[in-house]
Amino acid sequence: QVQLVESGGGLAQAGESLTLSCAAVVVMSEMGWYRQAPGSQRDLVATISGDESTIYGDSVKGRFTISRGNATNTIYLQIKNLKPEDTGVYYCYGDHFGFRNWGQGTQVRVSS
Repeated sequence: QVQLVESGGGLAQAGESLTLSCAAVVVMSEMGWYRQAPGSQRDLVATISGDESTIYGDSVKGRFTISRGNATNTIYLQIKNLKPEDTGVYYCYGDHFGFRNWGQGTQVRVSS
């Protein structure tokens, strides 16, 4: 298991922006984010591959942007125009030699 550490979650108001960060101890081929809303399954938010290509979940297209930092073992998730339905635990993952590693999750709560 390779450690990933998320940060940037918290309480925000609808309409505000938030940026989540995820740092891995090694460079990973693909990294991304999933979100788990209360009482729901974990759903894909966004992924970014080693060649910087990205995929977004249908529910977040247009407001979420995933990117890699200069240190390629760090990714960011910028969320604009937050909505109450963005509330949930955001989990970072990273693929390393065919194994998917997960962070501990960071909570985002959006009030209306």
